[in-house]
Amino acid sequence: SQPCWNEYLSTRIEQNMVVNCTCPISECRAQPTTAFIRSIVSSEEIIAKYEKALLRVYVECCSNLTWCTNPQGCDQILLKDGLGYGAACSKCSWMSCFNCNFPEAHYPASCSHMSHMTCAKCNHGFCWRCLKPWRPTHKDYYNCSAMVSKAAWQEKRFQDYNERCTFHHRAREFAMSLRNRVSSISEMPKMRTLTFVLDACKVLEQARKVLAYSCVYSYYNQDAESMDVVEQQTESLELHTNAL
Repeated sequence: SQPCWNEYLSTRIEQNMVVNCTCPISECRAQPTTAFIRSIVSSEEIIAKYEKALLRVYVECCSNLTWCTNPQGCDQILLKDGLGYGAACSKCSWMSCFNCNFPEAHYPASCSHMSHMTCAKCNHGFCWRCLKPWRPTHKDYYNCSAMVSKAAWQEKRFQDYNERCTFHHRAREFAMSLRNRVSSISEMPKMRTLTFVLDACKVLEQARKVLAYSCVYSYYNQDAESMDVVEQQTESLELHTNAL
């Protein structure tokens, strides 16, 4: 009967199991069509959830589509083709990386850098994505030693870079908070335009982001000659950023 179907389909939609659901009769494998579901389910709210479920499945099935990875939440669908490593969402301006599972564009650190984790206690390197040992299946960015002194040095080095990275991320959050406060002030009546301050806050956010991921890049890069140039540029950027 229609009331039974309505209850069955509504429950399936609420449980996010409607896309692949079949007829409740055990020996029947028929799947209800979209037109059938819309004719049976009377609640507009339930129908809206069903349409969202269809959209979610469609995006997941399309290799060139993805959702915006903004951790604050964004329902924008992005086209991955031609956007590369740093794609800005047209809705929230969040920059996503489409080449790894890290939720944010992380230039100049590579995707491998964001996946390579090291235990601070035993110095064991492993891949964050597959949880398997980093060597020998993954690309090796540095030579590891079992010596205690090497492990202690590596742990101290990791802590130093991690503290710098964390500092820049927190400073970036401060810049974002400052931009929000300035934005609310600029909306007050008789207030002169503060566009230049808002632009400065945006530049500050971007600079802190680059500095944070530069720490990751520097930690894994072992080319001393290239690192001299990188460190000089990083120090210059940090000096101007702190002044800003």
